Amino acid sequence: MKKHSKFVWLGLLLVLAMLFVACGGAADTDEEPGAVPGDETTTDEGEVEEETAEGGVVTVFGAFVDDEARLFEESIRVFEERTGIDVQYEGSSEFETLILVRDEAGDPPDVAALPQPGLMRDFAEKGSLVALPGEIVEQIEANYTPVWLDLGSSGGTPYGVFHRVNVKSLVWYPVPEFEEAGYEIPETWDELEALQQQIVDDGGTPWCVGIESGGATGWVATDWVEDLMLRLHGPDVYDQWVNHEIPFNDDRVREAVETMGEIWLDPDLAYGGTSYILTTPMGDSPNPMFDDPPGCWLHRQGNFITGFFPDEVQADLASHVGVFGFPAINPEYGIPMLGGGDQFVMFEDRPEVRRFMEFLATGESGEAWARAGGAVFPHQDLSLDTYGNEIERQIAELLQEAEVFRFDGSDNMPGAVGAGSFWTGMVDYISGSDLDSVLQNIEDSWPAGEE
Repeated sequence: MKKHSKFVWLGLLLVLAMLFVACGGAADTDEEPGAVPGDETTTDEGEVEEETAEGGVVTVFGAFVDDEARLFEESIRVFEERTGIDVQYEGSSEFETLILVRDEAGDPPDVAALPQPGLMRDFAEKGSLVALPGEIVEQIEANYTPVWLDLGSSGGTPYGVFHRVNVKSLVWYPVPEFEEAGYEIPETWDELEALQQQIVDDGGTPWCVGIESGGATGWVATDWVEDLMLRLHGPDVYDQWVNHEIPFNDDRVREAVETMGEIWLDPDLAYGGTSYILTTPMGDSPNPMFDDPPGCWLHRQGNFITGFFPDEVQADLASHVGVFGFPAINPEYGIPMLGGGDQFVMFEDRPEVRRFMEFLATGESGEAWARAGGAVFPHQDLSLDTYGNEIERQIAELLQEAEVFRFDGSDNMPGAVGAGSFWTGMVDYISGSDLDSVLQNIEDSWPAGEE
């Protein structure tokens, strides 16, 4: 045999050997045709192992920066390790401006985390978003209370998967003193009014309130009014009000403001009277709760307020403070939750993008962040035991049980109203201005054509 013929035969034998090994390798797996890379399989010994993932890249753009960005990236690392998909997150404090610019330029990310529900609707109406595939919708229906699918939909079409959520409808109290005094947590407005009277009869003042916040002074009052609109009149009327389908001087809005005023304008019920309310920075306003004895007993504010508590309180929150949901007024609506949250939407539709969105709809996607603290999640399959402290466990439970959740109304109103006349109008009302005039002025400030 000639020398070059030997090389040909050796080459053919090598190719056949390689084909045999490749086919043998495929035959040894339990993978079904079309299996999703990264799915689990079971070995002959019954042990679960991960299949090799095909990988890919998913770009994500959001408003998480600094510590929040780090915690988000830690939360999704398990997904990257399991699937081999590289999730490239970019955060910006100018997110809401830049996402619009990128969409207009035809350079959107694969996925965006939208902090405002109005942005989702705007992008959906423009045709920029990919509707959620049926399997993700089914996952949301199975793992969230119904309100979250509604909040993530536009025109009846689901687009958003909700993830991290902030809760505002909370009442804080000094837990050791509260228990020693024999007070009980109210679940209804009647029970709250009875508790208020009990505190007054004992020589105390029920509420700590302070609204000074620089150029944003007044937002604490608008939050109270929004909470009361939800409790008095329900989510449908609330939505009509936020969208200016009913005027700002509607009797139902007036009732909500007057209900707030029954507490705030009564010096027996609000610590320090209106002068304290108007001049005390919102972050300092709960401090009298931690005096000995407490100067006040109740403070309504979102979960972020713990960062303003005195250092010794923050060091051991569960020993110093308790929390409950702002009580119900109309039993039909239960205990609604007001707050904010981030919903993830798809600008591009590829298998790896869908896979990431499916992951975000699971409680596993929030586990690392929940353990670290500073966030709560609406996923039903995220165990409350995951949360790193008792306070956040209580808040998460309230969130998981809430059948009504709405975003901060003033954030969804035109800026001239929501961050303007509504804020200043509530300051005027607490300062003594006539409520009818205040509400009429806010109504007149609504920009023409912005409904």
